Amino acid sequence: MAVKPGKTEKSKTGLALFQYRNLGGCFVVTNDFGHYEFLSGKDFSRLKAGKLRPEGETYGELAAKGFIRERLDFPALLKNWENRNASVFRGASLSIMVLTLRCNHKCLYCQSSAAGEKAGNLDMSLETAKKSVDITFQSPSDVITMEFQGGEPLLNWGVLKETVKYARKKENMTGKELDLAIVTNFTLMDEKKADFLINNGVYYICTSLDGPEPLHNRNRVYAGGNSHENVEKWLRYFHKKARFDKKLGRGILKPNALLTVSRHSLPYPKEIVDEYARLKLEDIFIRPITPIGYAKKHWGEIGYPAEDFLGFYRAALSYILELNKKGVKLRERTAKILLSKILRSKDTGYMDLRCPCGAAIGQLAYNFNGEVYTCDEGRMVGWLGDKIFKVGTVKNSYEELIGDSASRIVCASSNLYSQPLCFRCAYRPYCGVCPVYNYESQGSIWGQMPANYRCATMLGIFDFLFSLLKDKKNADIFRDWTS
Repeated sequence: MAVKPGKTEKSKTGLALFQYRNLGGCFVVTNDFGHYEFLSGKDFSRLKAGKLRPEGETYGELAAKGFIRERLDFPALLKNWENRNASVFRGASLSIMVLTLRCNHKCLYCQSSAAGEKAGNLDMSLETAKKSVDITFQSPSDVITMEFQGGEPLLNWGVLKETVKYARKKENMTGKELDLAIVTNFTLMDEKKADFLINNGVYYICTSLDGPEPLHNRNRVYAGGNSHENVEKWLRYFHKKARFDKKLGRGILKPNALLTVSRHSLPYPKEIVDEYARLKLEDIFIRPITPIGYAKKHWGEIGYPAEDFLGFYRAALSYILELNKKGVKLRERTAKILLSKILRSKDTGYMDLRCPCGAAIGQLAYNFNGEVYTCDEGRMVGWLGDKIFKVGTVKNSYEELIGDSASRIVCASSNLYSQPLCFRCAYRPYCGVCPVYNYESQGSIWGQMPANYRCATMLGIFDFLFSLLKDKKNADIFRDWTS
């Protein structure tokens, strides 16, 4: 699938470097400071020809946004750039802790290559967990997030409990701010476990929800019962426990759910969105299947072309906007992340859409056996036998892990300024590439963007978002999402 990027121009008549893309006769121009402007075909031609009148409104707007070389306000523009890239300067702030590779689900699109519930020697020991915590707190970041994953992390409940307690002690000793999160399918949840999580500040509770019951259960196979029934029960439970924490200045315990769009999901965008609205979830995170792990092996059976996903995404997001206009509070998280950069120049910290990406310098993934990887996706590749993204073990220090050659290479290969097609793309200020995805899908950490599935998907999403932004009602909703 060929992908046509935007283009980069440097005029002879006082224009700063900019990128542009034709959106059906309307042009969007962007620059490295993260600003954008919509131009008609006539104004765009005048801009390229250096014939925009300095006293005109369009010229003034472009000058204020850093497109006119002689009118650059460097302090303001630099601040804008720093806001969008703040997390790059903090050090690793996210630790993914894989407490076990055992799982009681057999999801069609599993990336983790998880083993069965009764498999042996696949749980993280408490010793390894504590060493992982120690390394996490060596990061220079003042804010730390630890996310417990699996498999199904509740299968290693004893170690999870003690690790939470140990992490809280380290927080008190170091003075850093610690956020704790868990990703669970809820099948092993009970009130005793829920109360422990709540009382010990595990305030970010995330699960998977693929839509109405028949679709969810088809995607997320659970031999032990009704997967959807468990998800709905505990989403409602934690929703009732949600509250605003004055000390933290934010809401806590609001449960989140992730949507993975399988081939079976494609005909049902409205039905899936309605299910999220029915369960009073505030966000829906629409994600395509990623060809890693089990999903890569079975891509011919469960995968689909990028345009099929984009058709689903456009239909779902359009419907979400309709619901918002009727007073339903529901946001799509991919759009929210991108729009935070586009509209607010805000760094959301989302690892997959940074430049360089968040692998190693933003996150580290600790496997159950003590191996440490640049990211969770790299860890999945490592478990299948290819250790290219391994940076060490829990016996190493934080500095040794960050200084490893794998850490350096993912930074270099995810720098958009080093990607020829990305460098010229209008959406470069807001986008990011994933070396692990490139490696798994195209055999190179650098990737080949003209034929890159992820690139085609992101390009389509950006095109749709910018086309929606031209409508004031949509733009107002999007600003509310990102406020």
